[in-house]
Amino acid sequence: MKRLLVLALAATSLFAHAQTYPGSKPISIVVPFAAGGPTDRVARDLAEAMRKAMGGSANFVVENVNGAGGTIGATKVAKANPDGHTLLLFHIGMAATPALYRKLQYKPLEDFEYLGLVNEVPMTLIGKPQLPANTYRDFENYIKANSGKLNIAHAGLGSASHLCGLMWQSAINAKEAMTTIPFGGTGPAMNALVGGQVDLMCDQTTNTTGQIEAGRVKAFAVTTAKPLSKHKLLKDYPSLQEMGLKGFDLTIWHGLYAPKGTPPAVLAQLNTALKVALKDADFMKKQDGLGAVVVTDKRMEPAAHKAFVAGEIAKLKPVIDAAKQFAD
Repeated sequence: MKRLLVLALAATSLFAHAQTYPGSKPISIVVPFAAGGPTDRVARDLAEAMRKAMGGSANFVVENVNGAGGTIGATKVAKANPDGHTLLLFHIGMAATPALYRKLQYKPLEDFEYLGLVNEVPMTLIGKPQLPANTYRDFENYIKANSGKLNIAHAGLGSASHLCGLMWQSAINAKEAMTTIPFGGTGPAMNALVGGQVDLMCDQTTNTTGQIEAGRVKAFAVTTAKPLSKHKLLKDYPSLQEMGLKGFDLTIWHGLYAPKGTPPAVLAQLNTALKVALKDADFMKKQDGLGAVVVTDKRMEPAAHKAFVAGEIAKLKPVIDAAKQFAD
């Protein structure tokens, strides 16, 4: 009888919390990167769309907690009060950090509640304007002819450009053919590429399309499984898979998470709001402007989102381990 009473009280408490959630307290979406970057922009667009999806009564705020490849912000959310008022928007780094950081203070598959995948951003392989190659095949031949003389830039350990570069070098067996040059962000890395100080980089369309369109860099291929036939600028560039790298399919995705132990009723509310937000016309238009594709498949659901991230962890770990580019 006592056990039944305890269960009844717990159920009543959860129901009451769900009924009053979110209340007057703001819902913080933690972005584990600096303000103004691609993930920050996605978070701010999503916050507005979710506010509308929850009837306009919820107050969403974006909190930038930058540092250590996103792990500082992710750790903060993992240890936050699981009441639905602290969420995390993280990109592919959610799957890469377990291999990159040997002293990680959270476990991606155990310390978070998965709310749903938000979007996917294609990547482009680009080179400095002075490169003599104009097609991907010419570029690959140029690499072979200049083995050990080239360098590849990235925006920092765990960044999109770092992960893409590792995956691509592994796929073409060119780990010893070029030197990796890390920078303290996308801006410095791109400036070095445009200025000809580095030879190549692989980065998100959000960062590369403007440079390609202006002719400041050369584009050679996209990293999606198929060419981006609907993209007005990149539609004529081949996919790496199309160029012989079988199974190569890499996008920079964003997902939404809550601390482990957040009440199921609250999680259900947040997932419902997320799914409505992903269909918001204004949100979709803004994402299209960023070169991002809004998720419309089953990965909007928590279980499918988690299964997808588990697959990404399994895909990235052997590549990162082989490169031996770890953080303390």
